[in-house]
Amino acid sequence: MKKILIILDGVVAKTLLKRIIDANTIDNAYDVIYMHDVILSEKKPANFTFYKFDPTSLSKLEMVLGKNIHTEAIIALNSKDEMINVVKNIRTKKRIMQINVLDYWGLEIEDSYVSIYKGIDVLANGMVERLPNIPVVAQNIGLRQGEIMEVRIPFGSSYAYRYIGSIEQREWKIFGVYRNEVLINVKPSLILKPNDLILIIGKPEVLMQVYNAIGKTQGQFPMPFGHNIYLYLDLFALSKYAFQKAIEEAKQLNKKLKIRNLIVKVTRPTNVESMAYIKKELNGISNVELEIDYKDLGFKKILQNDAKRYDIGVIVLSYELLKFKDAMAELLNLKIPIFKVGHNEVSSTKETFVLLNDTRSYEQISPIIFDVSSQLKTKTKIFNMDPIGDEKRMGILDHFENLAKIFNQRLEIESKEKNPIRKFKQQENILHILPLKKAMFEKRYFFNFLYTDSDLLSFDMNSFNQLLIPIVETNGNKK
Repeated sequence: MKKILIILDGVVAKTLLKRIIDANTIDNAYDVIYMHDVILSEKKPANFTFYKFDPTSLSKLEMVLGKNIHTEAIIALNSKDEMINVVKNIRTKKRIMQINVLDYWGLEIEDSYVSIYKGIDVLANGMVERLPNIPVVAQNIGLRQGEIMEVRIPFGSSYAYRYIGSIEQREWKIFGVYRNEVLINVKPSLILKPNDLILIIGKPEVLMQVYNAIGKTQGQFPMPFGHNIYLYLDLFALSKYAFQKAIEEAKQLNKKLKIRNLIVKVTRPTNVESMAYIKKELNGISNVELEIDYKDLGFKKILQNDAKRYDIGVIVLSYELLKFKDAMAELLNLKIPIFKVGHNEVSSTKETFVLLNDTRSYEQISPIIFDVSSQLKTKTKIFNMDPIGDEKRMGILDHFENLAKIFNQRLEIESKEKNPIRKFKQQENILHILPLKKAMFEKRYFFNFLYTDSDLLSFDMNSFNQLLIPIVETNGNKK
C-alpha cells in the first residue's frame, strides 16, 4: 500500500478532495492536511487520515512527515507564497519525494521531482473542449503532449458507416468506441456510426490530421485511405492506347480530387518513344513524381514497397492489368481504393453511378460516393433493381437519401423491374462506384450468365471508369 500526502486549501480544495475520495481504492492510504472544515466530504473512508493545521508550519508538518513514508504529494493552496513555503518545508524532510502542485501564479520551481499543473490552462482547456469542432485530448497521460484524443463521428463524415478494419491506421490507432454512452468492444468488423465517440492514440500531429479528416463532411477522398494518387504503368503488359489513356485519366483525377501528389510508377519500359511520351504528358504538372523500375521487381513487391512510402490513397490501373487476377489480389491486402480505367473519360463524367447489391457493402462505401460526387461536381444516380421489395433495400435507400441531404448533393433513384446489367450498359458519361470484393479477383469461367452478383458482372465490363472502394467482407456480404 502506497502512502499519499494531500495538502489542500482554497476554492478547488473541496472538489479535488471529493474527486480523490470518489476515485478511492484500498490500494492507497491518504494523509490529508487541511485548514478549513468546509472542504471536508461527508464520506471519510478508513484509509484516509485527516489533520487540521496550517501546512506552512514546519514543526507541525514534520509530525505528519515523520509518521509515514509518503511516496507522493498533491498540493493545492490559496496563495503562491504558501505553495512555495510548503514545498520548501517538505524538501527539508523528503528530498526526492514526487510533489504535484496546482499552479495559478506561474510558479518556477527548479526541482525535477516537482510536477506543476497550471490551473488556468487546465480550466481554459476544459472550457474550450466543450466547444464544437474542438479536439479533446488527454492532458496528463503518457508524454502529456496530446497523444490520446477523443473524437465524435459527425453525420456525413467519410469515417461514418465504415468498418474499423477497412480504415488504414498509420501511426495512430482506434482503441475505444463509445455508443450511446456505452463502451463497446473494438474489433475489425465493428462499423462506426454517426455520433460514436472514438478514442484514438498516436503521434499528436498525426491525431490532429485524423481529427480534421473525421470532422469534415465532404471533399476528403482519397482520405482516410491516404493522400496521393498512384498510377501504375507496366509498359510490357499494356497496349499503347491503354497506357496513354491511363495517364490522361490520372491527370484528370489529379485536377479534380483533393490530393497532395500524383505518383507515376513505370515498370518494364519497352522503348524510348513510350518514355518520351510519358515525360511529355507529365511536364508542367507541379505535384507529380515519376519513378521508373528497371529491376522488374513485379507488381506485388512494388506495391508492398510503395504503399506506405508514398501514402497511396487511390491506385489508378488500366483494365488490361486487372485481368492478371493472381497479381492483383495483393490489392485486397493493401486496402487501397482502385480507379479502374475504362473507355470513357473523367473529364466528361456527369454522374456517379451506383448499382445497388448487398446492403452491408454499400452502407460502408456510401459516404465516399457522395464525397467523390462533391469533388467531381456530379449528381449521384442509384439503380435499385429489386423486384421483390426487400425491406433491407428500403433501409439502404433511406440511408442514401439522408446522406444526400447532409452532403447537399443531388440524388436520383431509379427502381424498376428491369435487367440491371442491360440497363447499366445503356449509361453514358458515368463513374461507376462499387465495393472492392475478394471474389472479383477469383477465377471465373465463361458462363457469366449464371452469375447473379451484379458487382462481379459489372466489374468484368470495361465500358466505364470504375472506383472500387475497400470494405470489410462478412458472411452477410460475401457472395
